[in-house]
Amino acid sequence: MLNKRGAGVLMHISSIPSEYGVGVFDENCLSFIDKLKEMDFGYWQVLPFNPVDDANSPYCSSSAFAGNFMFIDPAGLMKEGLVSKADVDENVYGGSPYTADYEFAAQKRMNLLKKAFMNINAETANAVREFEKENPWVVDFSLFMSIREANDKKPWWEWDEEYARYGTFMQKHRYDFEEQSAFWRFVQYLFFKQWSEIKSYANEKGIAVIGDMPIYVAMDSVDVWANLCQFKIDEETLKPSKVAGVPPDYFSEEGQLWGNPLYDWDKMKNEGYGWWLSRLGAALKTYDVVRIDHFRAFASYWEVPAESETAKNGSWAIGPRMDFFEKVFEKYPDAPIIAEDLGIFGEDVVKLLEDTNFPGMKVVQFGFDPDGDSSHLPHNSGVNSVNYVGTHDNNTILGWLWEAEERQRRFALNYIGFDGENWGDGGYHSKSCRKVIEAVWRSSSNTAVVAFQDMCGFGSDARMNIPSVPEKNWRFRTTAETINSMDAQYFKKLNSTFRRTYPVFDLK
Repeated sequence: MLNKRGAGVLMHISSIPSEYGVGVFDENCLSFIDKLKEMDFGYWQVLPFNPVDDANSPYCSSSAFAGNFMFIDPAGLMKEGLVSKADVDENVYGGSPYTADYEFAAQKRMNLLKKAFMNINAETANAVREFEKENPWVVDFSLFMSIREANDKKPWWEWDEEYARYGTFMQKHRYDFEEQSAFWRFVQYLFFKQWSEIKSYANEKGIAVIGDMPIYVAMDSVDVWANLCQFKIDEETLKPSKVAGVPPDYFSEEGQLWGNPLYDWDKMKNEGYGWWLSRLGAALKTYDVVRIDHFRAFASYWEVPAESETAKNGSWAIGPRMDFFEKVFEKYPDAPIIAEDLGIFGEDVVKLLEDTNFPGMKVVQFGFDPDGDSSHLPHNSGVNSVNYVGTHDNNTILGWLWEAEERQRRFALNYIGFDGENWGDGGYHSKSCRKVIEAVWRSSSNTAVVAFQDMCGFGSDARMNIPSVPEKNWRFRTTAETINSMDAQYFKKLNSTFRRTYPVFDLK
């Protein structure tokens, strides 16, 4: 995988058609896979599966290992005899099919899962115990979620002292939450059971799943609570002195102040990078290919004083570099990893990419500089790279064309060979969108990826995320009718013309 010419589509689970407010692991996923096969795509890329934060972002999660319970299919629970049809009907969403309603889905799915938990039989209970043995991370996660629920979802550092201190809790209160934690282990078992069935179906069709791993974890996460010493956090005050972010860049003049706790790489090294290796192993089991978000932080990372209001006041610190990846290669010699190497670059990042030989990323929108010869322009792309029409953080192509400055837009249109007048026309047959996609497909990059929205010629209202804007993101959804209205024959021909036809899953 990744070393042969192939192509993929970016579509997150939350955007898949569904009756339940957000996409779930049901027959709509299978239908989407069938559509990918029909068009000769070999990759399906998704965003992180982790539980989302209060802004619905999967990049600041309560766990680096757990799955988002909202993706569990209610009808699947009914098929297993765990809930009734009336219970499932309560999860049916009556609002717009084009907007993800996380609040509705979270409330309804949680109520449904608690009903299902009351109906488990001995066979399911045994299956959950086997799942726990194979996924030891679920023990800490289930305890964390149980305590959090008992404390009105307060962050862990505001819990009683004996609960906030992981070591003390495990000594004195480990079994105080046995029933509650059993529920959360059951939920994670269901999540990965249902997803495994979807992924197996994709693989049988010759389609590999590209997953996404956020570089950082949330401060209010089980990962920090249970592994405090491996983060740059004062063990007395339970507060970080510096937090994660990025300096001013393409997306923000103020930089991006993420606020995540930073890893103590020296301590992680002393422990053989065990937590990270376990995390990577779990991701490689969940997906076929793993894209590591903000890969550059392994070379050097931007640390910002915790009290700062913007990311401008940060400074660079040295990451673990090849010392870490040598351990990765020892444990996972042929791990298919994509390095998200976007943002502020440096020679240290270039060297780390060369040393790991991971494919980096190119995004055509970043290349449309009328005064430069950007490495993101398709003609400059190397073979060992993944070329994107746009990522989840980008505007749609049509939205970008509409919002670009005239000189920049004119350069882009000239570059892609668009000589018509109606560059602003969208829709399934948008000529300008197709020209951009074709430019990316023509590149020498082994892998090319297009977001579903760009396949449909949608405008900026279909954008998935706007970095540094905390509200109204991650809500794009679509319908089965929209998927079936795509020009499948066009994309099938596109993949054939530029030798990107599926399957890629069984290629070595």
